Amino acid sequence: MYIIKDIFSVIFTIFNEMSFYLLSGFLFAGILHVLVPQHIFSKYLSKNSWLSVMYATLFGIPLPLCSCGVIPTAMALYKEGASKGSVIAFLIATPQTGVDSIIATYSLLGLPFAIVRPAAAFFTSIFAGLVTNGFTKNEPAVIPSQQNKKEETNISFSQKIKRVLQYGYVEMMEDIGKMLLFGLLVAGLIAYFVPDNFFTVFKGNTILTMILILIVAIPMYVCATGSIPIAVALMIKGMSPGTAFVLLMAGPAANIASMMVIGKVLGKKTFIIYLITLVTGAISFGLFIDNFLPASWFDVSNFSAMAAHHNGGWFYYIKIACSFILFLLLANSILSDKDECSCSVCKGEKVMIKFKIDGMSCNHCKANVTRVISNLASVKNVNVNLSEGTAYVDGTPTDEEVKNAVEAIGFEFKGRI
Repeated sequence: MYIIKDIFSVIFTIFNEMSFYLLSGFLFAGILHVLVPQHIFSKYLSKNSWLSVMYATLFGIPLPLCSCGVIPTAMALYKEGASKGSVIAFLIATPQTGVDSIIATYSLLGLPFAIVRPAAAFFTSIFAGLVTNGFTKNEPAVIPSQQNKKEETNISFSQKIKRVLQYGYVEMMEDIGKMLLFGLLVAGLIAYFVPDNFFTVFKGNTILTMILILIVAIPMYVCATGSIPIAVALMIKGMSPGTAFVLLMAGPAANIASMMVIGKVLGKKTFIIYLITLVTGAISFGLFIDNFLPASWFDVSNFSAMAAHHNGGWFYYIKIACSFILFLLLANSILSDKDECSCSVCKGEKVMIKFKIDGMSCNHCKANVTRVISNLASVKNVNVNLSEGTAYVDGTPTDEEVKNAVEAIGFEFKGRI
């Protein structure tokens, strides 16, 4: 009983430190998603040049896309004519450093980490993009789709505000809520069960530790925000800040699902470049942190003491209120049926073509599949059910049309059902 109490005490401490910053980050994420026109991203990414790579990186760093959500977005950019270098830069920059994770990084790891993390993503993304463009410059460019795009009618300011809140506090919560809770649970288990001197066995051999972390982090799916409490817990147990940074960088930017899609859509050569440049960037910046930056900047050994010290004052009670609100939002994201719908299609009042589509795992995936099928001239309406992995289509599209549309952004078309 005491074990469970101690573990949850650690989890609550971390959760309470993050809650205010996470809620702020989710709000900024909603603002970015709703108020910044998405079509401008692909406009500047089509040329096989350093400037397009720079634009892709700058666009990607603040965007609130999770590790799986960035894949269909990147594949959509590629389909619309973005160069492979731009796409790779976008893939590396985006999942590591959304505004929510940057703010959460500051809340738990401090200002130096919050600065180094996006800076490393920036330079690694540019390096990866330029290398990719150099190796693929002779490959034929993708011709942007000329399908009729259905423009959305103007919406009022109040509707935009509603969408900001809906996206930030409902859709994003559904996408990363489970991973955030998983990260907190892992952090609690590490804090309790891993001996305080565990990582001293690797002292003086940070390269070996980084390689071990990469072996675990690359295939593992963990979002940029969910990886933060794990990194904190490991650093408290003696892991070097540079090695923790490798986890923060490699975990969100590379996972099995992402790598399979990159290899399938962009080709094996581009996939190999992506993986090598990502690992090189993570280890390089990890070594830079450990060897050239003051260790005091990244000291989290007194994390619990700092949390206890701040257990008072008006800001502490604000954090308690934020923790309560965040808990309710997380509970809603896990317990609610996000695919429940009362439209005529789901009620069975209207017969539609039903397609099976594999690979969708978040609301970004759902939105991108909906978009590419809706863009087909033969389609009137689309309703995508995320939990079923299906798309209900009103219209007369052929299987080949739908297959080409969804596979162009990295999903697997399984046919009519």
